[in-house]
Amino acid sequence: MGQCQRCFHLSADTLCEICRNEERRNGQLCVVADSRDLLAMERTREFRGSYHVLGGLISPMDGVGPELLHIQPLVERVDREDTTEVILALTPSVEGDTTSLYLARLLKPFTAVTRIAYGLPVGSELEYADEVTLARAFEGRRRME
Repeated sequence: MGQCQRCFHLSADTLCEICRNEERRNGQLCVVADSRDLLAMERTREFRGSYHVLGGLISPMDGVGPELLHIQPLVERVDREDTTEVILALTPSVEGDTTSLYLARLLKPFTAVTRIAYGLPVGSELEYADEVTLARAFEGRRRME
């Protein structure tokens, strides 16, 4: 099994099934750390755009810098394609936050950059949530219709 030459998702072909689908080219590009995250996003059936798999997260403690990830191809792709929004769907961790901040600074000159909201899982109790999760739940709140 190889990688898609466009998005770096696992693929036996030059382009993965998602990249071959012309209907998925709607200007939205979702950035994920690995193919497992891409598959999780696909299970929601909510996102109908394209993906870009970084191949990990920036982690100086583990010796993983931006040069070891698929960041340069991402910047080139956003510049080359008609990308109207890059959605960062990275893990809410120190490494995920670091990578998100790095990517946002790189990509803002080219297009809008957003990040998925983080908060409380359905069915959880507020009293058991940590402070960071609660703070992110407040930040990601939406107006009730």
